[in-house]
Formats: sequence, C-alpha cells, structure tokens
Amino acid sequence: MKRNSLSVGNKIVQLSGAAKQPKVGFYSSLNQTHTHTVLLDWGSLPHHVVLQIFQYLPLLDRACASSVCRRWNEVFHIPDLWRKFEFELNQSATSSFKSTHPDLIQQIIKKHSAHLQYVSFKVDSSAESAEAACDILSQLVNCSIQTLGLISTAKPSFMNVSEHLTVVFINSKSLSSIKIEDTPVDDPSLKILVANNSDTLRLLKMSSCLHNFPQLPTGILCVADHCQGLRELALNYYILTDELFLALSSETHVNLEHLRIDVVSENPGQIKFHAIKKHSWDALIKHSPRVNVVMHFFLYEEEFETFFKEETPVTHLYFGRSVSRVVLGRVGLNCPRLIELVVCANDLQPLDNELICIAEHCTNLTALGLSKCEVSCSAFIRFVRLCGRRLTQLSVMEEVLIPDEDYSLDEIHTEVSKYLGRVWFPDVMPLW
Repeated sequence: MKRNSLSVGNKIVQLSGAAKQPKVGFYSSLNQTHTHTVLLDWGSLPHHVVLQIFQYLPLLDRACASSVCRRWNEVFHIPDLWRKFEFELNQSATSSFKSTHPDLIQQIIKKHSAHLQYVSFKVDSSAESAEAACDILSQLVNCSIQTLGLISTAKPSFMNVSEHLTVVFINSKSLSSIKIEDTPVDDPSLKILVANNSDTLRLLKMSSCLHNFPQLPTGILCVADHCQGLRELALNYYILTDELFLALSSETHVNLEHLRIDVVSENPGQIKFHAIKKHSWDALIKHSPRVNVVMHFFLYEEEFETFFKEETPVTHLYFGRSVSRVVLGRVGLNCPRLIELVVCANDLQPLDNELICIAEHCTNLTALGLSKCEVSCSAFIRFVRLCGRRLTQLSVMEEVLIPDEDYSLDEIHTEVSKYLGRVWFPDVMPLW
C-alpha cells in the first residue's frame, strides 16, 4: 500500500536509483513522464513569467496562447504587454510582409490605445495603406505616446499626414522619440510638437524627408530653440542651415550626442547643395565636443563639389554610390575627427595615395570598409602599418586588392595580420 501511494515523480526516482543497467526505451518513457508532469504546471505559472514569455511571441501567436486558459487571457490584457506596437499596413498583392488584421487594429484602438507608448507604422507604397495609417493616427487621441515611427518600405510613401500628426502632437505630452521616413511634415506640425513636448523630446529623426521645408526651416529651428534636451537628431542635408547649427550650440541646449545627415540625390543636377559655413561647424563642436557626426552620401560624382573643401567634423562617413579620388583626397585633408569610413564604389582608379593621406591625417580612424574599388597590395599594407592596432574593424573585399611586384594576395593576409595584432583575411561578401 505504501508503495502504491508514491507519486509518479517518486517512482521515477526509485527506478533511476535502483536500475544500474536500464533497458532500452527506459529513458524515452522517463522523459515522456517528466514532460507530462511539467506540462501540468504551465497553467499555474506566475503572471510575470507568462508576461515575459508573451513579450517574445508574435502577436498572432500571443493571441492564440491567450485562449489556452483564463490566467493566460488575463496576462494577454496586462497594459505592460501593449506599451509597444508596430502596425503593418500593406496590400497583399503588392507587398511581401504580412499586414495587421483590421479587426485586431480595432481591438487595439478600443481596448489598449490608452496603454500605447511606442507606436510605429510600417506601410508599403499603396495609397490604401497610407490612408489606413492616417485613420489609425487620427484615433490615437487618448494614448501617452513616447515613441512614434512612420516607416515606408517603398516609394511613393505616406500621403500628407500632417493633419493627423498634428492631432497626435496636440494630445501627447511626453513624446521623447520621433522617427519619420519619407513623410512630409510641415512647420505648423513641428511647432505644435514643440509646444506640447519640449521638455521630453530627446530624439528627432526626419532623415529622408526631402523638400518638405521652405528655404528657412522654421519648424526645425523651433525644435532646436525650445527642445533643450534634444540629444539625437537625424535630418536630410537639404534642410540644414547655419542658423540651425547655431541654435543647437546655444548655452542652454544640452550637448548633442548624435547628428546624422543624409545627403541624397535622386535626380542628378536638379539639387544644388549649399555649404555649411566653417564657423557653424566650429560652434557645434565647441558646444558638443563628443558629438558623433554621421554622414550618408548617395550622390553622383559631379554633385560633390560643395563638400569637404573646408574642415568638416564628420566622424562616420558612408559613400553609397561612386565617389572620386579627388573627394577622398579632400576627406583625408579636411576630416580630422573621422572614425569610420565606408566606400562602396569609386571610379576604379587606384586609391593608393588617398588611403595613405587618410591614414596620416585621420588619426582617430578605427574602422574601414572598401568595396568595388581598387587598392594595390603595397599601398594597403602601408595604410594598415600607419594605422596599426587602432583599426578595430577592417572589412575589405578580396577583389579590391590588386597584387603588385611586392605582394601577392596569398601574402597580404600575413602582413596585415602582423600589423593588426590579430588574424585577418579579406572578405568575400560585404559586411556593412
């Protein structure tokens, strides 16, 4: 009788201790019994444990799991689970990503909009998706949004959403982060944003918003003047002005930590890029000496005339299209703060002298990426020798390196590894 009263777990312990040579299939049955025992305890997991598990699940899986039992359904409606949500809106015939179901959108707006703090919209190029995003925005009037993101996966992107953004900005009092891509936002909307969120705004990203401002962007100037806590800013070069830089350099403004500038041209010759005066750059760096100035260039070679003729305090520099030797030479002479350089293509003239110049003058350089360009093996080794072990990231495609009379491709990895102090090989695929 005593033996029969033992639990399944005790039986397992007894058997495992007594059987020195278990039969084939014993461990299989043991695992099945143990799994069955564990599964019986899932329904009694504490709320905070189930909550953490739910946070890793896609929304549809989370919804299915909520129907398992009453406890899991209670967790499904905990406000902490609805702080962050990404609305994916697309027309299935023209898009590859899965759209958020309309019924689910209405449920979120009805039951959880008051809990939303981190909201993003990911839409395709269709007008229907843009209209749906605008409709949702107009209904988010009772939530305390802290982060708002508008992301377009294709062009043309969002339609004019300024009216709907204005509604959100009027009703929000604690926005700290706004990321808007390929979306027109007018000056009045930005001024309303400042009026209600000047004490909380820390990040503003409008890097892909082309031609949405007049020549003097008063809305951005208003943000810089009144959002004294702004630490990260991402804009298109087209809307940068000397006045903006001076506003960011005022005594009352906190030190800027990150400034990203996208320099983009879709139609060669149609945009004339203005120059930022050296004294404006100097004022910014004097006020925020540790700011990372990140510049992404997507220009054609003939459009670089304005850039790098004077000292430019850029720290991270990315060339997404072909860039000439002349421009890279100016980078070496006029970018002393440069930390990272990525060249995705050039005019297939060897960059030997330009790389040496960069190594000699850009003494903070720690990362280099090269693709679709040419450098002789001798010049590349000299570049690495000049930089030494401060080169923590070195990603160079194998076809970039041109063998010469001093070094072959088989020898170059040994020499480079010696100066880097670690094993190094050229890449066969780009890593950036």
